[in-house]
Amino acid sequence: MSPRDRPARRELPPHMAAQLRGAGGATDSGGQPWAGRDPAQGHSHLFSADDGAADLVLARALDGWRAGELAEADVVAALADTRLFVPVMAEVTRSEITDEGLVADKEADMSLVTLQAADGRKAQPVFTSDALVPKWHHAARPVAAQIRKIAIAAVKDGTELLVLDPGSEAPFVVRRPALWAVAKAETWVPSYADPGVSRAVLQAALGLDGVAGASVRTGRGVGTTTVDGAALEGGGTGPELTVVLQLLPGMDRGQLETVVGAFQARLAEEQALAENVDSLEISLETARV
Repeated sequence: MSPRDRPARRELPPHMAAQLRGAGGATDSGGQPWAGRDPAQGHSHLFSADDGAADLVLARALDGWRAGELAEADVVAALADTRLFVPVMAEVTRSEITDEGLVADKEADMSLVTLQAADGRKAQPVFTSDALVPKWHHAARPVAAQIRKIAIAAVKDGTELLVLDPGSEAPFVVRRPALWAVAKAETWVPSYADPGVSRAVLQAALGLDGVAGASVRTGRGVGTTTVDGAALEGGGTGPELTVVLQLLPGMDRGQLETVVGAFQARLAEEQALAENVDSLEISLETARV
């Protein structure tokens, strides 16, 4: 084939040519030198000699909970003094075009990733090991922090739930009262097992016309399920408490609405419920006479 018969040479688009010129150079796309950088610096936890693995005590508690051998209070207790990982993502705040025609990120902020629960509440995802973070989201970077610091920051930020290992076989939700207890380094007692909550519920029912009594039991939302559909006790988003209001027979609709409204108003004034109950529902039952 003579030079005259050869096809004309096609020029690369400018942006591709710029990328090729910069490839393999001594600097990145922003003009910063590669020399002296540690490729392992992407591993983000701040604890010395930390291999990023899950805390053994917490891992055993989660295994016991998933096996039905431990309660959710045992998992929350195992959280004390543990190191967890919170996911963060980079958000570019300023960029510029280089001489090579590339967009270079000049400034970026690391933002904490939060979730929104089904009921609209703010939730903070946390992970037992750093390896789980990129599996959950490829752009997320794990940052290590002590659980109490995470809990205190969440409370200050108005976050009401911690979601432990989202995306795993069985994520565990730490509800608001448990989150507060962790932040204060206190022992958490679930509301359905709290004598103070039971007394407050009974107190709210005393003296109401047509009411025989009131009690509490575990709510339908206290538990969760695995990805395979197996039911687990605890670790759910709630409601975790069912308040049973026992009514005398013979009430008409108007009387029933008045009594229930008065009972709800009294419950709202009980400090034990405000502090120790994340969410509840009321069940009406006819008392045996």
